[in-house]
Amino acid sequence: MEYRTSINKLPYQRVDLNSGTISDSGSFKTITYDRLNTGYAFTSGTGEYGGKENNDNQSFFDYNLRKELGLNVAGNDFVDIDQYDPNIFKFDMFSPDELLNGGNSFVSYWGYDHTGVKVRGTTDINKYFNEFDDNGNYKRFVGAFQPTYTAAYLMDKFAFNDIVFNVGVRVDVFDANQPVLKDPYLFYNARTVAEAKELATNDPGQYDWVKIPDAMGDDYTVYVNDANNPTAINGYRVGTNWYNPDGIQIEDPKSVRGATGIQPWLLNPTQKTPSADAFQDYKAQVNVMPRVAFSFPISDEASFFAHYDVLTKRPTSGFRFDPFEYQFVQSRSDIINNANLKPETTVDYELGFQQVLSKTSSLKISAFYREQRNNVQLINVFEAYPATYRTYGNRDFGTVKGMTIAYDMRRTGNIRMTAAYTLQFADGTGSDATSAAGLINAGLPNLRNIFPYSFDQRHAFAITMDYRYGEGADYNGPSISGVNIFENTGLNIVSNIYSGSPYSAQTFITDEGIGNLNAGLSGTLNGSRLPWSYRLDLQLDRTFNLEFGKEEDKKKVTFLNVYIRVTNLFNQFNILNVYRATGNWDDDGYLAAAANQSSIQNQLDEQAFRDYYTMKIQNPFNISSPRTIRLGVKFDF
Repeated sequence: MEYRTSINKLPYQRVDLNSGTISDSGSFKTITYDRLNTGYAFTSGTGEYGGKENNDNQSFFDYNLRKELGLNVAGNDFVDIDQYDPNIFKFDMFSPDELLNGGNSFVSYWGYDHTGVKVRGTTDINKYFNEFDDNGNYKRFVGAFQPTYTAAYLMDKFAFNDIVFNVGVRVDVFDANQPVLKDPYLFYNARTVAEAKELATNDPGQYDWVKIPDAMGDDYTVYVNDANNPTAINGYRVGTNWYNPDGIQIEDPKSVRGATGIQPWLLNPTQKTPSADAFQDYKAQVNVMPRVAFSFPISDEASFFAHYDVLTKRPTSGFRFDPFEYQFVQSRSDIINNANLKPETTVDYELGFQQVLSKTSSLKISAFYREQRNNVQLINVFEAYPATYRTYGNRDFGTVKGMTIAYDMRRTGNIRMTAAYTLQFADGTGSDATSAAGLINAGLPNLRNIFPYSFDQRHAFAITMDYRYGEGADYNGPSISGVNIFENTGLNIVSNIYSGSPYSAQTFITDEGIGNLNAGLSGTLNGSRLPWSYRLDLQLDRTFNLEFGKEEDKKKVTFLNVYIRVTNLFNQFNILNVYRATGNWDDDGYLAAAANQSSIQNQLDEQAFRDYYTMKIQNPFNISSPRTIRLGVKFDF
């Protein structure tokens, strides 16, 4: 006999599994369950809605919607939300946890509550997990991001034995003013070696299994076989270093796991939410940035110069504390922000020589070296408790080094010109905060290798020339019948030539036009290069002086500039981005790959699919803009 189940319910309406009627059609039987009575009950001190003090059969939204509709809030009336005007639905009908939706949140907020009302104050992790409103719902208060930033700068310029010094120092103090984890591996308080020794000393009978090697420091975290009922020590950890029960350092912490995963010896194993004691206030970062520059003339026409700078930048990726991420760390796989990020640091060195070639021109040669430290990058925090997670850390570093040769000619007659060539080598462990995402998502260790930065550009030429006629006595151009034809007229040309930036080629053909980006790496990271690019821009303009006002008054002058600007004069076709599998800007290889022909042929209209797919992957942002001509007028007054 076949059984079929029918449930008389709609969204936000549960069923009573303890009741039901059976109907027999002969070939199968049907069990029909009734809608569940919500079990509404008034609870003194928590408002009309019972909330957490109630039996939790009724959602806060269900209660408020029935109240808005004038229905019995404790009834089981049939409610079809699609039949009502959407304007009756409001955010305050929901509790915060209903909108947070078990980790798949419908909302995100800082400085506002879940309904969009502005709030005051900073986030208190203890209140977030323990504070209730009048209806017995968690408030889930999250304050605005309110960092404190102060800076002071002192500089002096002086000369000593013909050497001119510019010496300064800048001090920045940055306080993120938010909670941070004391230990990134623990969302709950766990016992240290010192605390474990104290227990064994006070109660040797119960804790006779606590035997700690002498090499383990008092601040090491203790890991056991079972967090709820420990009977043996499985290992220790300090920072990112792990040790087995015998105190020997190990590379893979998997051997420290208990029966159900990693098990720190928790102070309160029954606690279900992250412990407020596991967090502390962000410690203000004090950054001292000295700056020293000097120039040493060796003659009236030549000099050496050098400088040393230390620069810092506040974190710009993944730095905001969000308690929601810790609340649902076990049910979501998204990246957790690291509220404890440090500022990124750049140390800059430059040494150069400048030579005067003529009264109006000079040549400058300089070499530079920049060291980047504490750059932000994604990391895996393996064997954290209660779950391994991904976050950001100050782990990347790199260097940018090279040289620049620059020629500068001040206006000589009608010409003003600059020309520069830069040779650069930019290498590091990560080009941006998410460049290691592929390794991290694959669950690989936090590997660091030196590769070319994505913005590495080996060669760069920049040439600017301006040819311009003056006015009045300064005009030296052609004239017809006393009229200065090209007075206040000029031609400006800007030309740039760049070698290609790197990209990572991939092994397999993927349907990038649709969105499948899972592919292997061909060669090394950023091991391929885009082709060279060239661009020349031109502008021809003329300025007219417009005088107005009464003769007896001082005349006012307005400058009217009329120009024609042509960008990419030669309509150069420059490739800015390519598909990693083919190296082409307009073809990812998917339509031609033999492995994809069966899937393509099974489309409703094969030719239409090919046409639309081709239009999709011919991304105009992969190539430079074509020649553009603009005619404009500009007023200066």
